[in-house]
Amino acid sequence: MADGAHPGAADAPLSPGAAEGAPAVKYRRVLLKISGEALAGEQGFGISPPVVQRLTEEIRAVHEMGVALGLVIGGGNIVRGTLASQQGMDRVIADYMGMLATIINALALQDWLERKGVDTRVLTAIRMEQLAEPYIRRRAVRHLEKGRVVIFAGGTGNPYFSTDTAAVLRGIEMEADIIIKATKVDGIYSADPKKFPDAQFIPDITYLEALSRELGVMDAAALSLCKDNGIPIMVLNLDTPGAAARAVMGERIGTLVNSEAPPAPRAERRAQP
Repeated sequence: MADGAHPGAADAPLSPGAAEGAPAVKYRRVLLKISGEALAGEQGFGISPPVVQRLTEEIRAVHEMGVALGLVIGGGNIVRGTLASQQGMDRVIADYMGMLATIINALALQDWLERKGVDTRVLTAIRMEQLAEPYIRRRAVRHLEKGRVVIFAGGTGNPYFSTDTAAVLRGIEMEADIIIKATKVDGIYSADPKKFPDAQFIPDITYLEALSRELGVMDAAALSLCKDNGIPIMVLNLDTPGAAARAVMGERIGTLVNSEAPPAPRAERRAQP
């Protein structure tokens, strides 16, 4: 897929979730990856209602533009499997605990979204029918076609895989035009900008360069999957009001990770038709 877009995507009709008069979008089908820590806000742990309130407003705004939207949420605000294993817990058990944490977060997002009138489905990689539907690709795609926001929970259902990898895998399966990774910074930097004030912002980077420089965009498995399937990644700060909506309209915010070709200077870029 050229530049991550489906053929004819620009001319596709609005999805059932689109509001009349919604602005034109560049990316019709989007996978949004949100860190679990983002839900905790300043409290650092658990779920902060004001944060989820603001976050779901951003998600609703994108949905009302007619975008078929899938979400993957991490679980680091409750338990992070890799950290628990480093502290002596069995890695497999720790990872399963982390998967369960993502399901808790997914249910919280679903509740807030449906209060706002956004039809939402949670699909889990670990079966628990009392709470959510089991993940079946065809079912997930059908929900998207009906204009529902789909939250993919439970990671991949397997230990040793991060939620970044789960997000990319689900993005590939739902044929997403782009994967948007929401972080607490404005994009990718040459170093952690919170620790190194002189860190340089990187507006464009290739998959291979992101891998070789170990910039912490995503883990190697996730980046490799994006590279092999030609799905661009946009890294942005979801704390910036309207950031996700601007991104799906094709506005260049944050950092774009895409093809192996050297990116053109920003001044020479032209909007895609």
